[in-house]
Amino acid sequence: MARILVTDDAAFMRMMLKNILTSGGHEIVAEAENGEQAVEQYGTHAPDIVTMDITMPVMDGIQAVRAIRAKDPNAKILMCSAMGQQNMVMDAVKAGAKGFIVKPFDSTKILNEITRLLNA
Repeated sequence: MARILVTDDAAFMRMMLKNILTSGGHEIVAEAENGEQAVEQYGTHAPDIVTMDITMPVMDGIQAVRAIRAKDPNAKILMCSAMGQQNMVMDAVKAGAKGFIVKPFDSTKILNEITRLLNA
């Protein structure tokens, strides 16, 4: 079981992701609707894994990955991207993301990625 911080500016996407993760036996310790909130919540809750949307207001996911990894070089961050954002995903991986999942969400793939990160 992982303690997870879910980050997405769309409440519907956060809800979908939370449902998939909790059905897989994981605990959602916090939510954030932009990168700035994610950085704050990471500091407060120290989750095992962060799911991070790329395109968000205030601070995007790539900036948030850099900020979280600056505080915790071992942070496990899983990027969530829409189709066609491959360049941004590569930027996120260079910034320190440990993997990515593609929207629309596939519950099996998401749970497999979470397991992979937990065991990494």
